[in-house]
Amino acid sequence: MDHRAALLVIDMQNALTPIMHRPAATVAAIAGLRSRARAAGVPVVTVQHRGAGLEPGTDGWRVVAELDPAPGEPVVAKTTADAFLRTDLDATLRAHGVTEVLVTGFATENCVETTARQALSHGYDLVLVADGHTTSVRPDPDTTDFAPADRSIAHHNEIYRHIDFPDRSVRVLPAARVDFTPPQAPWTTEPGL
Repeated sequence: MDHRAALLVIDMQNALTPIMHRPAATVAAIAGLRSRARAAGVPVVTVQHRGAGLEPGTDGWRVVAELDPAPGEPVVAKTTADAFLRTDLDATLRAHGVTEVLVTGFATENCVETTARQALSHGYDLVLVADGHTTSVRPDPDTTDFAPADRSIAHHNEIYRHIDFPDRSVRVLPAARVDFTPPQAPWTTEPGL
C-alpha cells in the first residue's frame, strides 16, 4: 500500500482555548502545518469534542478561527477522548487511503494521547507533532499533583520517541520538520524538540 498521510486537528475549539497552555503557539504550529498539508494535497481532518458547553452550533463548539476547516474537509464529532470510538474517523481515513496520521491538538494526556494510541491499534503509522499539541493550564504545582504543563508535553513527546509498536512507524517531529513524505525503513524515531 502506498504511503498517505493525514493531519488530525483535535479539539482546537473556542470554549477550550481559555484552559489551554500556550494556545497561541500551538495554534500557530498547527496552522502552519495545516497550510503545508493542504499545499501537498494531504487531507486535514478536524475533530471536535461534543459535550457540556461544546454543543454543535454554539460558539464554544466552533474551531478557533485560525484552524477553521475549509469547505469539503472532513469534520468528525466525538464524545470521548478516543476520536475513533463511535465515530466515522477510521472510515474517513480509509476512504482517503490514509496510512499515517499526524496528531495535533488538545489535550496532550487525554484526547491527543488516546487518539494517537488508537491510531496505532487501528493500523496507522503515527507522527506526534511535538509542538502541535498542548495540555491544560495547571493549578499551582505546590498544591496539586499535576506535572507542570511544559513537563507534561515533554513527557508525552519522550514516551512516543520510545514506543515500539509492531509493524508501525512512530515518529515525534516538530511541525517545521514534517515533510509529508513516507518514512524510510527501518523505522526510527526522529529527534524532536
